[in-house]
Amino acid sequence: TMACSCMELALEGERLCKAGDCRMGVQFFEAAVEAGTDDLKTLSAIYSQLGNAYFYLQDYGKALEYHKHDLNLARTTNDKIGEAKASGNLGNTLKVIGRFDEAIVYCLKHLEISREMEDKVGEARALYNLGNVYHAKGKHLGRHGNQDPGEFTQEVKDCLQKAVQFYDENLELVKTLGDRAAEGRACGNLGNTHYLLGNFADAIVYHEQRLSIAKEFGDKAAERRAYTNLGNSHIFLGDFEVASECYKKCLQIAKQLGDRALEAQACYSLGNTYTLMGDFETSIKYHQCHLSIAQELFDRVGEGRACWSLGNASSAMGNHKMAVQYASRHLEISKESEIYFRMNVVEVLATVGIHQNDDLHDAALSRRPDKSRRFSMENMELVKLTPDNKNKPANTGARPKQKVQKSASVAVDMGVDPKGAQVSKNGSGEEFDDDGLFDLLTQYQSRRIDDQRCSFRLHDNPSPDPDESKDVRLVSSPASEKLMDMVAGFQASRMNDQRASLPSFPGLTSQEVIGQLLSSSNEEKLIFPDDNFFEMLMRCQTREAPYHKNCLPLQCQMKIFINLILRVQSSRIDEQRSHLPEKNVPVLSGKKKK
Repeated sequence: TMACSCMELALEGERLCKAGDCRMGVQFFEAAVEAGTDDLKTLSAIYSQLGNAYFYLQDYGKALEYHKHDLNLARTTNDKIGEAKASGNLGNTLKVIGRFDEAIVYCLKHLEISREMEDKVGEARALYNLGNVYHAKGKHLGRHGNQDPGEFTQEVKDCLQKAVQFYDENLELVKTLGDRAAEGRACGNLGNTHYLLGNFADAIVYHEQRLSIAKEFGDKAAERRAYTNLGNSHIFLGDFEVASECYKKCLQIAKQLGDRALEAQACYSLGNTYTLMGDFETSIKYHQCHLSIAQELFDRVGEGRACWSLGNASSAMGNHKMAVQYASRHLEISKESEIYFRMNVVEVLATVGIHQNDDLHDAALSRRPDKSRRFSMENMELVKLTPDNKNKPANTGARPKQKVQKSASVAVDMGVDPKGAQVSKNGSGEEFDDDGLFDLLTQYQSRRIDDQRCSFRLHDNPSPDPDESKDVRLVSSPASEKLMDMVAGFQASRMNDQRASLPSFPGLTSQEVIGQLLSSSNEEKLIFPDDNFFEMLMRCQTREAPYHKNCLPLQCQMKIFINLILRVQSSRIDEQRSHLPEKNVPVLSGKKKK
């Protein structure tokens, strides 16, 4: 059957994702959605798995889409555990794309539901996620500038302190649950957060606990991270010998893992540490090792850093000839990076339609090296700041909030020439001057103006037919059509803002299931208001003395409440009345009068 086919596709997609082939797994999950099912639990599982798979593939837009479907479905079916799970997934995804305040809201909802359901495992995850969001927000706010740990602004410190608070709660809870792996993660994050706050002694305590748990599980990657973090903390405490031993452990584990990039990182840290210790010969040895690996990996940024460090160390040893050579190479790499930056600036300007930087473009082209651009730059997708008018959708769904934005929209639609005269974009060269605009407005607004005129005609003179006195023919012209399209565009977004839509779930074969759930939930929530409700309404809606339920029975309160509504809404109700004609309606031909 169709449901069975959907289930089979979903199971295969789950198997592929667990095997590490998320890209192929996503295709099977999408096929399962196309096949469709009327089993809401199966559909919720598919949404969740698809969101997680897209998150792993770093397609965060798709991940948000399916996690939101999962959340809406859980709320529709009143599935509290599913709502908590979907809220946590949404919080993690929003954190990655930098929408921290929204992520905090969803993570707090996850925590609230988990505590309400007495789900300790879910509560621990929610606390951990909240700590991650506040930690990431603090790092994001403090990314500008070159502050050392402990020297951030108060706003950054407040975020990091909140992260410590949630990590502490998470650590205490996972200890009671006996989850050693989660305990290790909490210790590592607490160490990193205390490091950013400048609490290096506390950071060392937590990183040592993290190291112990990593050794307990044989997790070499976590062990290497713990040694790196310990070395960084000891550097700020001035314990350079201890820091060098930690970095040597990092280098040893990186070689065991066969990760050349991690080897280069450990060599760079060791070179800087021996420079601080004054051992420049050893420092040069490690920086040369870093330079060799950077060249092997085509890492131009790392190569530039290695040359800069080697130049400083060579100068400190008195070998100025080598220092000049390394400094020259560093300058060459810096200029090359500058050219790449200039080329990307030119591309962005060209994308938004600005071509006034021709000298910059020519200079960048003339100095552009023959080597291919870095992989990271090739993957950069340029965002069009101004939408293309030809490909612009009929409705953006966004309501203009400022007059400046509306003016900008008008300029895009009508076109503006360098001299300031507005010209249509169809190439006809038709000018849209002030007189034409006022004439056009007069034509459109004449009916409204006539409605507000006062007449001095005597009562014995019959007034002309209002339709005849207000007959204004609208002259159709390209400019008038453009103005009407512009007005329609402005008003369409306002109308769409007020639209309401029922929940839509892709892959659900029968919408009747959702309809039955919604109707049953509405019937359960339909409760007749009590006396306190009417008492509160009367206190808010009337200026008379407050009524008390002990003074008036419920029937009297209902009568007063209805009369109040009639008095307030009478004008609107009268406007909607229809009057029957006073005279007899003439009988149509072919029909007989009864």
